[in-house]
Amino acid sequence: MTTIASAPDRNPRVRVTDVEVLSSAWYVLRRTTFDYQHRDGRWTSEQRETYDRGNGATVLLYDVEGGTVLLTRQFRYPVYVNDHPDGMFLEMAAGLLDADDPETAIRREAQEETGVRIGELERVFDVYPSPGSVTERLHCYAAPYDPADRGEGGGIAAEGEDIEVVQLRFEDALKKIETGEISDAKTIMLLQWAALRGPFSAAAG
Repeated sequence: MTTIASAPDRNPRVRVTDVEVLSSAWYVLRRTTFDYQHRDGRWTSEQRETYDRGNGATVLLYDVEGGTVLLTRQFRYPVYVNDHPDGMFLEMAAGLLDADDPETAIRREAQEETGVRIGELERVFDVYPSPGSVTERLHCYAAPYDPADRGEGGGIAAEGEDIEVVQLRFEDALKKIETGEISDAKTIMLLQWAALRGPFSAAAG
């Protein structure tokens, strides 16, 4: 729980004066009041609401020999109410860390969602997907998979998960970015990385 005493003090131009919890029904929504010093030296009092759902991890699962990537499709209500055609969202396996470190968490999530037991795992980058309001830091990884050595996946039914595993040619996945069929930020970033510097780049052969 963030309080004034526990608020970060790494920036001398930011002085937190009040932290109010607005909701904690699922994750935690806070309204923070702070004094901020602008570049011209003047101070103003600002307020921001932050949504804290914990940090997460995601992974690009790829098969270079077969030229494929492994994604998931599941219903996402927030995108459904914001103009997505049917809410059935095509994206990479991902999940919250909970009490685990990022590598342990993404190995768990990949196996639950896609049936892949990850061996070699490469850290690619960390990103803040929505820095204007959400505190989450997302740890992004890539890992090879063997299509012949996949389990069932599909998520955990007891937790309400109903996940379809989708294998795509890498070229087709890139085309779906252009058509809007893939509009998930983490998925776009890792697919672009794979094309520019990763397993499907010219440098990788």
